[in-house]
Amino acid sequence: MKNKLSHFAIYTDDVSRAKDFYSKVFEWGFQSFGQQDFLQIKDDNSDKGELIGALQSRNYSPIPEKIIGLECTISVENVDDIIERVKNNGGQILMPKTVIPYVGWITKFLDTDGNLICAMQYDNNAR
Repeated sequence: MKNKLSHFAIYTDDVSRAKDFYSKVFEWGFQSFGQQDFLQIKDDNSDKGELIGALQSRNYSPIPEKIIGLECTISVENVDDIIERVKNNGGQILMPKTVIPYVGWITKFLDTDGNLICAMQYDNNAR
């Protein structure tokens, strides 16, 4: 499916506390992604769980205000096209096209209501 929700991020002041909460409430599993202030969320506690999101420190936020809610990522075919569409339709690019090695290309932007949205072009070969 084209342009579908593929990921979400939950910003927190205390990653350890939030990990404990979400593991108990939803039985999610967590995997470190290099830093203790950024954890991948799996849909269950097994090693085979599907990656569904991230639990991350507020230090990763691209805006100065405290984000309350989920930062959602939309899987797209071409992130460059999305950047142009955002610009041409009244949105504001916050993070230019940025590589996440071995994952893909991401951009972060505000929609016309100020909602934070991410667009990700998945590419295992991205460097």
